[in-house]
Amino acid sequence: MFEAKEIKSIICLTEETTEFLYNIGADDLIIGITKYTKRPPQAVKEKPIVSRYIDSDIKAIIALKPDLVLAWSDLQADTARELIKNGIEVICFNHRSINETLSFMQKLGYLLNKKTETDVYLNKLISHLNKFKEIGDKRKHKPKVYFEEWFDPLIVSIKWVSEIIELCGGINIFSEKSNSSLAKDRILEDDKKILEANPDIILVSWCGKAFRKKKMISRANWETISAVKNDQIFEIKAEIILQPGPASLTDGVEIISQIFDNWEKK
Repeated sequence: MFEAKEIKSIICLTEETTEFLYNIGADDLIIGITKYTKRPPQAVKEKPIVSRYIDSDIKAIIALKPDLVLAWSDLQADTARELIKNGIEVICFNHRSINETLSFMQKLGYLLNKKTETDVYLNKLISHLNKFKEIGDKRKHKPKVYFEEWFDPLIVSIKWVSEIIELCGGINIFSEKSNSSLAKDRILEDDKKILEANPDIILVSWCGKAFRKKKMISRANWETISAVKNDQIFEIKAEIILQPGPASLTDGVEIISQIFDNWEKK
């Protein structure tokens, strides 16, 4: 008797897949998560940790015998390759933009036979994005924004972050670099262009490392930047803005929009 095997167990190597599965009521399928999962908070209490970000406990994953492992991008290519070599089925998503993120969630939800739940969730999410886009489009004053993802070397925003800045009514001063998917292609050789652009607002998320404001503002000539002079420097937690999934498109959008609202009122 032949039959299609139903997916009953999943390991999530990134936070966004975990959060999305909880959002569509498929969290019962998750049997392993990454150490850096913070959303939703109950996931850390309920699910075993089998990986960090670029390092995974291959033996532990194999022992759990998952029907499917979910990974993301070239950063987890080595882990995916090792698991595949050991007979584990892996889907590695590679979304970098808002539309690609919505598409990733739709694909995953449909794959798990959660079409209705996925459609309901995505419709709410798209309505949320459209609401804040409308606010952004109506801004009379659009702030020039510098987003810093890393400090040594200086790495600027990835595509979905750039799109969120623009959706909320800001001008990303390095939007052209955001189209490069790899971090190495978003490196600034020096900070001269930042000084020249003179951003009104600086947003920071040091990829999981705690932000040190004094370290930033002590850079040579940074006291001349409007954002520094007016104390418009804001850290956004990596698990919110650097996650290409629910967090960045909900809380990330709301946080950035509020920052722009407050700046515009000054």
